[in-house]
Amino acid sequence: MHVFVTGASGWIGSAVVPELLAAGHRVTGLARSDSSAAALTAAGAAVRRGTLDDQETLRDAAATADGVIHLAFRHDIAFSGDFQGAADTDRRAVETIGAALAGSDRPLVIASGLLGLAPGEVVTERDGRDEGSVQGEGAGPGTRHATAQFTVSLASRGVRSSVLRLPPTVHGEGDNGFLATLVGVARDKGLAGYVDDGGQRWPAVHRHDAARLFRLAVEQAPAGSVLHAAAEEGVPMRAVAEVIGRHLGVPVASVPSADAGGHFGWLGGFVGLDSPASSAATRELLGWQPTGPGLLDDLDKGHYFG
Repeated sequence: MHVFVTGASGWIGSAVVPELLAAGHRVTGLARSDSSAAALTAAGAAVRRGTLDDQETLRDAAATADGVIHLAFRHDIAFSGDFQGAADTDRRAVETIGAALAGSDRPLVIASGLLGLAPGEVVTERDGRDEGSVQGEGAGPGTRHATAQFTVSLASRGVRSSVLRLPPTVHGEGDNGFLATLVGVARDKGLAGYVDDGGQRWPAVHRHDAARLFRLAVEQAPAGSVLHAAAEEGVPMRAVAEVIGRHLGVPVASVPSADAGGHFGWLGGFVGLDSPASSAATRELLGWQPTGPGLLDDLDKGHYFG
């Protein structure tokens, strides 16, 4: 299979590409910079230069591939205050790719998120599938959920579409995401904090386990599938803070929810969310069995503190 991958040189994409190649697939990765192109070439993938705003490039690359994995997202502008702009770009990209694949029964797998889908409940693959089922759909995160729902609907247009929901903590050595940000905040503040009682649960998955699930999805997932890359259903945030505090040698303490924004910065709106998630249906459907270390064990290895 020839797979076109957006975000191919990113944190998850750089694990997905070798996973696909090792399984015998050919890969073409979208690259917007010389460094990204060089990384893809070194990994053994072909390169297609362009960005998520290049509709013609996306359309042509998708039309000439046997399947597409869409991982790219404008995190650079999303976390600088324009999440809506990033979500709108993502929606246009998915619409373009979906149109190129319509009527072909070829696979399209997109990355989406688990955090905040149904706070306080264990989210399953059945939840959040219907239009209007996610609160706040007018906001940037809501737009991204709506894009996922649109992707599921592409099954009715002859696309073997699937949505792979990722935990906020896709962890591993080299991670610069949510977990690394929490470590950085603790180092800067001299305090490993958690919100209120720290009972909020976050699902988690090791990067290589997530990559394997993307491969299984593009190979096997039925049209209209929703998949959960949750190796762990929910890790309490207080336990995360305790490991961080021990490694940094700083106190571990509660931060009132009213002060979360001031303490955690842009992450403040997420740290207080209780968002456990099940992956039981995904495991049964695709035979996915995570083998990587759990979040706390991975954090305890020390590479987040180097």
